[in-house]
Amino acid sequence: MARTTGFDHVATVTTDLDRIVAFYQHAFDAQITFEMAATPAHPRMVILNLGGGSALNITEQAASTIAGDRAKPGGRGPIDHYGIAMASRADLDDMRQRLTAAGADVGDVQRLGDTWSLFFRDPDGMELEVCTPVKTS
Repeated sequence: MARTTGFDHVATVTTDLDRIVAFYQHAFDAQITFEMAATPAHPRMVILNLGGGSALNITEQAASTIAGDRAKPGGRGPIDHYGIAMASRADLDDMRQRLTAAGADVGDVQRLGDTWSLFFRDPDGMELEVCTPVKTS
């Protein structure tokens, strides 16, 4: 049995913190739980509550410091993408509409094994995923 309870947060970077925070607030109803101004020792940062005990920590960086090509699979740096959990297929379908309304480039819901999956690109062009278990009854 795993000794952990899952992910606490995912940390990511952006060149435009205000734009990416507004996107997650609009699409996911994410709430800011912490905001830090830039200092000489640390970049400007926001922590967003995504629900279910998960957070997204976002720092603002110059484009020249961001490794990889966010739009290219295998070229995105050490973390290719992250998946945001949804409670149900209905919630996933609703999220598809919300992501579209928030201006994301949204794919189709697909079944990947025992998971319903929806890939999208955020305003930075990063491919991400929302997913929920396939429930069989």
